Amino acid sequence: MSQASKHVEWCLNKAMKEIEECKKLGKRQKHRGLLKNNPDLEEAKKHLAKAEHDLDGITKFREIGFSDWSMSAGFYCIYHNFLAIAAKFGYESSNQTCTIALMRFLKETGKISFDEKFIEALEYEELEESKENSVIELREDYTYGVQITVKDEAKINELKKICKELIDITKEIIYK
Repeated sequence: MSQASKHVEWCLNKAMKEIEECKKLGKRQKHRGLLKNNPDLEEAKKHLAKAEHDLDGITKFREIGFSDWSMSAGFYCIYHNFLAIAAKFGYESSNQTCTIALMRFLKETGKISFDEKFIEALEYEELEESKENSVIELREDYTYGVQITVKDEAKINELKKICKELIDITKEIIYK
């Protein structure tokens, strides 16, 4: 059993335990893991539309002088593509690391095919030299840091390129 497979199994169990706990306590059912449902193309399309909206946000934030928020828009563009793919295959995720594990699992099992760079964009990097180009690191630097402008236009342009590419791939996945 692969690491991704084990992580997906852990996420599925986590969600079920949390939902059961909510039921016992009479609370609204919520979870921070993965649920396996029926494939939901309509939900996949909604996440894809949100990803496209976030892609537009990258440019619009830059145009109005809020390029720091372009990084968050790029991060969520990638994430909503992943959620669209998850919905296509009948999963609901409420946890970023579980979503990433699911993408790895779907890739390992041959259900999807795309470059590893998309998954790596949302992972924390251990190596300092890789860290500066990770979308999650850029999002955190600009969200929690004090910079209000992304001085390096190339970072924004590369982020847009990655997002556009992933949107095209996601369309192929959810519409096939």
